[in-house]
Amino acid sequence: MTALPAPSVALDDQLCFALYAASRAVTARYRPMLDVLGLTYPQYLVMMLLWETDHQTVGQLGSRLALDSGTLSPLLKRLTAAGLVSRHRRVEDERSVSIALTDEGRALRDKAFAISEEMIGAIGFDTGEFDDLKTKLRLLAERVSTPPAGA
Repeated sequence: MTALPAPSVALDDQLCFALYAASRAVTARYRPMLDVLGLTYPQYLVMMLLWETDHQTVGQLGSRLALDSGTLSPLLKRLTAAGLVSRHRRVEDERSVSIALTDEGRALRDKAFAISEEMIGAIGFDTGEFDDLKTKLRLLAERVSTPPAGA
């Protein structure tokens, strides 16, 4: 059995602080590149999902990004106002709103590829390290999202 880390109240011992600092640093590194595209980081995440699969519902986007509709709706309105996406009620279910890329939104994809390339270079991990970190972060998110037994 492997030993667990010892409990501590020291800031530098906290995983949450290391994650917070890393998240802020990564997001700050994205900011000037996204400013050129006219996107915020959350808008960029939505656009990436739509570049993967166009015509997704608000619910699908919210589920993938772990965002509620109260957070996602204003973000989508800004993307619509910028001419990057269109929103329309689905014919098969009028309660559901579908989000689709416009031609302008599709055109940003190639510029975004350069952002991904720059970030991979800035991080400087080899493929194994990169994949290992993503796997561990996904596992971390899964474990802390699961309610404790008996809760």
